[in-house]
Amino acid sequence: MGCCEAAIPANLTTFGVVFQMNQSKVWGFNPCFYAMVAEVGWYDFRQQDLVVVGSLGFINDRAQRGAPIVADWAIKNGSCPEEGKDAPNDYACISANSYCMAANNGPGQGLSVSATVAMALICMLLMQFQRKRHRMEKDEYFKQNGGLKLYDEMRSRQVDTIRILTEKEIKRATDNYNEDRVIGCGGHGMVYRGTLDDQKEVAIKKSKAVNDDWREEFVNEIIILSQINHRNIVRLLGCCLDVHVPMLVYEFVSHGTLSQFLHGADPRSPIPFGLRLKIATQSAEALAYLHLSTSRTILHGDVKSANILLDDQLDAKVADFGASALKSMDESEFIVFVHGTLGYLDPESFISRRLTDKSDVYSFGVVLLELMTRKRAIYTDSFNGKESLSYSFPLMFHQKTHHIMLDSEITDDAGMAVLENIAELAVHCLSQRGDDRPTMKEVAESLQMMRRIQLHATRADEKSRYAHNDGGSSSVVVPSNETTHGTVDMAELVEDLAR
Repeated sequence: MGCCEAAIPANLTTFGVVFQMNQSKVWGFNPCFYAMVAEVGWYDFRQQDLVVVGSLGFINDRAQRGAPIVADWAIKNGSCPEEGKDAPNDYACISANSYCMAANNGPGQGLSVSATVAMALICMLLMQFQRKRHRMEKDEYFKQNGGLKLYDEMRSRQVDTIRILTEKEIKRATDNYNEDRVIGCGGHGMVYRGTLDDQKEVAIKKSKAVNDDWREEFVNEIIILSQINHRNIVRLLGCCLDVHVPMLVYEFVSHGTLSQFLHGADPRSPIPFGLRLKIATQSAEALAYLHLSTSRTILHGDVKSANILLDDQLDAKVADFGASALKSMDESEFIVFVHGTLGYLDPESFISRRLTDKSDVYSFGVVLLELMTRKRAIYTDSFNGKESLSYSFPLMFHQKTHHIMLDSEITDDAGMAVLENIAELAVHCLSQRGDDRPTMKEVAESLQMMRRIQLHATRADEKSRYAHNDGGSSSVVVPSNETTHGTVDMAELVEDLAR
């Protein structure tokens, strides 16, 4: 296979060779493993050394002849005899092939004070130079990532909600990017759970390398994101700019992602229909806010159940937005993006590589179907094949066979009228043409209306059961195709819907 060579360093006290090779790559009849300590420059590699029998049939005994070496041995606490004096009885050099000389390395020599001081000074100078270079590098990263511009913008706009952290603080918060702190990993980078010096728990997004176009827009994005204040959007707390790739610091949301909540439990824990509808409504409201309620339209660009977080009360928190721009992606980045959004990506955006507000609507339609079917965006069908929820459900909806895809757990609990409306809304969101889809505001309003109907239906059910147990109470019976259940207080319902 070949050979390798290494110099023997100073201060070496022992020398050994261990072969760690795959035995299957070695001829059974010719296990030629050789190691030698040789004089520098003596050995030159020859292919014949790898075989026992040479090409002319003679035995290759080069290895058996050995190799010449020159060894310098240093004797601790000893010295060479002075010239003209006899060597002591315990003198080490007793052979005609050996002689004594003052050692210039190894444990037998104590170093001079001047050499020690010189080495210490050199090390100190090198350390100071490295620290200065490190500071200059951090200052350069800070400027390059728009740190000075960010300070100016924060002063002029009186933004006091964003905290600028140093890499040292980030490392302390994440135990130097400890793997145990990783709570998310994807095509865009790593997300760590961290604890700041003030004991505040945060999520720190450490992105992969980005291009210069993105850097130019980064400060503007930070300012815009700092102005977002919505109960269902993960809040940006700060950033770190003195690193090669800027890092963002968000509030920590404790209950994981919607994807884990829907698909991660085994065996699956029950999720009531009312809770699913609440999560859908809150997520839609957050996206509508991003599209319409800020100084500049913010496109999420990567709407999926993995980017919707749940807090302790199981309220939805939309995360990981404002940093996606297909127009700035090269070919390899686009492939990574498509792979990460498989099953959610708008067909128009796939072709044009351009995000629009209707791209978010399309992706949210897939999330709606995940909530109603409890199937993944790309799921395994009964024949063990891979199917896309965004393709199969609309097809079955138009064939009026989509009921078999709905989660049986909620078809038993929820009225089919509301489920039908949600199914129709989801299919509307998944229209192939963006112009045919509703706006995110319209989606949110539709879900708000359905949630009110569901809440009233639930209250009506409770009142009906209470009245039945107490011997009767006045209620109005409504046809089941108008509400989700049979009995509601119509005056209360109409008043609330009008409000």
